[in-house]
Amino acid sequence: MFKRILIANRGEIACRIIKTARRLGITTVAVYSEADRDSLHVEMADEAVPIGPPPAAESYLVIDKIVDACKRSGAQAVHPGYGFLSEREAFPKALEAAGIVFIGPNAKAIAAMGDKIESKKAAARANVSTVPGHLGVIEDDAQARKIADEIGYPVMIKASAGGGGKGMRIAHSRAEVAEGFARARSEAKSSFGDDRVFIEKFITDPRHVEIQVLGDKHGNVIHLGERECSIQRRNQKVVEEAPSPLLDEGTRQKMGEQAVALAKAVGYDSAGTVEFVAGQDKSFYFLEMNTRLQVEHPVTELVTGIDLVEQMIRVAAGEKLTLTQKDVKFTGWAVESRIYAEDPYRNFLPSVGRLVKYRPPAEQSDGGVTLRNDTGVFEGGEISLFYDPMIAKLVTHAPTRAQAIAAQADALDAFTIEGIRHNIPFLAALMAHPRWREGKLSTGFIAEEFPQGFRPVEPEGESALALAAVAAAIDHVLGERKRRISGQMNGRAVTRERQRVVRLGDTEHSLDVARANGAIEVRFTGKSKTGIRHLASDWKPGDPLWRGSIDGSPLAVQVRTLRNGFHLGFRGVETRAFVYTASEAAYARLMPVKKAADSCKQVRCPMPGLVVSIAVTQGQEVKAGETLAVVEAMKMENVLRAEIDGTVKTIHAKPGDSLAVDAVILEFA
Repeated sequence: MFKRILIANRGEIACRIIKTARRLGITTVAVYSEADRDSLHVEMADEAVPIGPPPAAESYLVIDKIVDACKRSGAQAVHPGYGFLSEREAFPKALEAAGIVFIGPNAKAIAAMGDKIESKKAAARANVSTVPGHLGVIEDDAQARKIADEIGYPVMIKASAGGGGKGMRIAHSRAEVAEGFARARSEAKSSFGDDRVFIEKFITDPRHVEIQVLGDKHGNVIHLGERECSIQRRNQKVVEEAPSPLLDEGTRQKMGEQAVALAKAVGYDSAGTVEFVAGQDKSFYFLEMNTRLQVEHPVTELVTGIDLVEQMIRVAAGEKLTLTQKDVKFTGWAVESRIYAEDPYRNFLPSVGRLVKYRPPAEQSDGGVTLRNDTGVFEGGEISLFYDPMIAKLVTHAPTRAQAIAAQADALDAFTIEGIRHNIPFLAALMAHPRWREGKLSTGFIAEEFPQGFRPVEPEGESALALAAVAAAIDHVLGERKRRISGQMNGRAVTRERQRVVRLGDTEHSLDVARANGAIEVRFTGKSKTGIRHLASDWKPGDPLWRGSIDGSPLAVQVRTLRNGFHLGFRGVETRAFVYTASEAAYARLMPVKKAADSCKQVRCPMPGLVVSIAVTQGQEVKAGETLAVVEAMKMENVLRAEIDGTVKTIHAKPGDSLAVDAVILEFA
């Protein structure tokens, strides 16, 4: 077994690998760019080596720098994590030449399966059913249009060296092929150092189901079941689960056998994932193979009890698999939510900045429910625009799918993040979505269920009553605290008025609130008359989370103080709550509403990022829908289009500029 390994990665996956290595008694070495000097993985590792400037192309993607870091630190082996160099054939070759072990598959297997084009050819030779497409490298957009016409629309344009949704575009017409081709090539170049792309038929209403395989260097290969990864946005996975609600035992066995056969055909000898596109009728086609550890590997670990990072390390050290296919048992259900630094209310645009608060729910493994949080950030740290926007992976495991989803919903409610925008409200709303709960999934789920994008969920029904009760309870605790402030003048005792009006958005709830036997009693009156709610909580002023119970049912509500009110979050609902006396409420209704200034003639940067290109010139006339500029943030290129017809009056930015959110890029006359 190795005594010292280097992790050629960053963020949560580097931290995840360090945890297993530490349990195995292996010393760890981290590498870091200038942007990651104070990162969590640097703090957790036994040793850390700097490797260059923030851009990945100048640090994490430079093989020579990683090899040099190994030599300087005395590392015997390297775990690549996912992304970066994990699927680059040249990386294990360079390590081998330097006498260092690669904790991953052999270079030949990476060449055969890691390259999306070559993997299609290998699968075809092995008589594996594949999606129709053009497996050759495409030279220009003219050739791309010709091939797309021959295959038939819609088509998927994909980076050959791609992964993680980078370098992927769906084109529904000839007009969309040219731009999709350019964007896919550009993203592929910046993310993987390889701008080759190919085109294949896009299967409508598909599901994304993948099989986890595990092989050793002695010819043994097994599979660890499937993961359903159909909940995707912009071809990037958002929620994953194991097992899949689609598969029956027979389909699972066929898919697993096919994945194992393919892995054996290319001499695969590590953890890897064979991905399939599946029809609603349980038909499936080979899509690609990821020759690395997957982001979503925790759900497989929780349903099988197998530590995949440990298995990769043991296999790399030459050990035989101690498991046979019959030894693999599946228990319960696991659900994983990817928590991203992005604004769900602004079309999920990236959000960068400092984590003013970062307080995930406590990990647990008791009572039949397991809660796990894989992360690479900490409170006070920064989310950088140079890398992937993932903050954490929140995973729950329970005996049934319904219980795992319920546990996930509770955990999301208890996850506090402030300082940046994040997608927890969207994830929480998703957990309550009827179609998700029924398991009726497809890769088009988000686009179909949220065609206008994600909008704030309005409080209604029981959730509105719960939030109104919590707001009243918080206000009551604050009032009690004010009565206990020392140094107050003696005089007539203050009698607190019981009647309150709670405004949630545009809706008012009348209620009485008082403390009784240690708990707070809230009695709804007026139109909301529904009896008494008994609230118990140890919440104190300043806590960002109200955790307690209402009539014995536990719940957690996010709390952020506003002027004269609170910002509350619960089950995907985000709302402002104001608690008034009856007379205060009467005056509040008379207050004018401030309207936002009209800025429709300005094109603003929707997120902090780098300007890749400006597609228009001063004085140019443009039509709604035309491309104006391309801005890159967190390895994704975002196309900004004109929302109205007009003439460009002034251009305030140029390619290469680094812009803050809402910075004006150009103005219309």
